[in-house]
Amino acid sequence: MKLLIITALKEYSDQASAILKNTGINVFSATDIIGFKEGTNQNLLDNWFGAGDARFDSILLFSFTGNEQAVIALKFVQEYNQTQGSDFPIRAFILPVDQFSH
Repeated sequence: MKLLIITALKEYSDQASAILKNTGINVFSATDIIGFKEGTNQNLLDNWFGAGDARFDSILLFSFTGNEQAVIALKFVQEYNQTQGSDFPIRAFILPVDQFSH
């Protein structure tokens, strides 16, 4: 089992959701988040509380899914980003789930 995480600007939430649905992942969760970006400070620990120059309304989607579906979703995200050429790409991460309970 894998934990698939996708982050995107709020404006791209429909596209990010569609990627999950096109992958066959029909059960997922989403939450609104605020991203921060500061142009001068490269050390994350110095900017821990997000006092950055820019704030971005974003969305975080996640799903516990099988490895095959997670890899396909990551491929779809990469293809989407290549075709869009945006300065704010959709980002995806796959994390292993070592143990879980039902």
